[in-house]
Amino acid sequence: MMNMEKKSIVILGAGYGGMMTVTKIQKSLRIEEAEITLVNINEYHYQTTWLHQNAVGTVSDDRTKIPIKDVINPQKVTFIQDKVLSIQPKDKKVILEKRILHYDVLVIALGFEVETFDVPGLEAYAYTINNIEKARELRRHIEHNFSLFVKEEKKNLSRLTFVIGGGGFTGVEFLGELADRVSELCKKYNVDKQLVRIINIEATPTILPGFDEQLVEYAMNSLEARGVEFITGATFKECTPTSVLFEKYGMQTKISTHTIVWAAGVKANSIIKESDFTTNKGKIEVNNDMRSPEYDNVFVIGDCALIMDFEKGKPYPPTAQIAIQESEAVAYNIRAYIRNEEMEGFKPNILGTVASLGNRDAIGIIFKNKKVLGWKATILKKIIDNRYLFKLGGLRLLVKKGKFAIFPRVK
Repeated sequence: MMNMEKKSIVILGAGYGGMMTVTKIQKSLRIEEAEITLVNINEYHYQTTWLHQNAVGTVSDDRTKIPIKDVINPQKVTFIQDKVLSIQPKDKKVILEKRILHYDVLVIALGFEVETFDVPGLEAYAYTINNIEKARELRRHIEHNFSLFVKEEKKNLSRLTFVIGGGGFTGVEFLGELADRVSELCKKYNVDKQLVRIINIEATPTILPGFDEQLVEYAMNSLEARGVEFITGATFKECTPTSVLFEKYGMQTKISTHTIVWAAGVKANSIIKESDFTTNKGKIEVNNDMRSPEYDNVFVIGDCALIMDFEKGKPYPPTAQIAIQESEAVAYNIRAYIRNEEMEGFKPNILGTVASLGNRDAIGIIFKNKKVLGWKATILKKIIDNRYLFKLGGLRLLVKKGKFAIFPRVK
């Protein structure tokens, strides 16, 4: 017989995993079954996979932000805008900056933090693109340096030198957007494009490590044709306000620059490690039902969860695609947990991966091994973005925030 005691469900974080969990749970549980509380530091959800566009100004901040109130059902979900300070799973409570929450079921979806690998000066002087505010700062900084270059009597080429650390998906997508945007800024400020340098430094022997070699070569050729320089097999050693020092083959080289962008590392939210959980590389290695092995009323999603791919002998990557799939499993299992029903196991179903190379180019693999590139991949990327919007907020949200032009240039 079903236990009708009303349960308190607390969801921490409104990223891809947290928001999709809320939308699923509010539809599947009756009001008398649960009190659902969503906690997030901002009053909006934002699409992390669009931030590289915000960071150069090709997509507006408002387009990327989705007000949480537009997605949740206020009759079933209470939204609290607050900062999570700690989790105390033994006592079933969460310490926020302004209050304490008690729970019967907890969902941890707190996202990631930037990993600096203790590179001197990196945290102080490098820009990141891990949230809306950081992306906005970088966008203003880039344009400000073009403006200063034109105004200054003694021309300082380091103002037009942009060094990006990291050649993974975030770094490569940012490179593509920046290369496109630089052309527009050069016209706007009457700057010779040949004076601009965009330099990517990647620690592994190639960009997009682990991705299809043919598509990687295509990506490099596409970006190099637009002025991007690649330095692979090199690591950051030090950052200053006006330079970056890197090492390759044991030799150190300094590049003068006023713009360092770090896109080379993320880690799970530090709250996880600081709370009473056993962690693996700062993450909670979850059971196949997405629960903590130590606390059967705690579910973990996204960057905070470690899910092993036993076929490859390594964890699944913390992508938005997987986080969304996790949220569907978690929502189902929370309902089962509350109703004393059987839970289901979770295994990611990787439908494909697409990386943009700017506004008019992209690469991807779909259906396990089918390669797509160029304008076809660009359209596919937009379809993926639109599909998420529809799943999150239906037709109304899709019409309001969707990408419909084939090659738009949204300001």
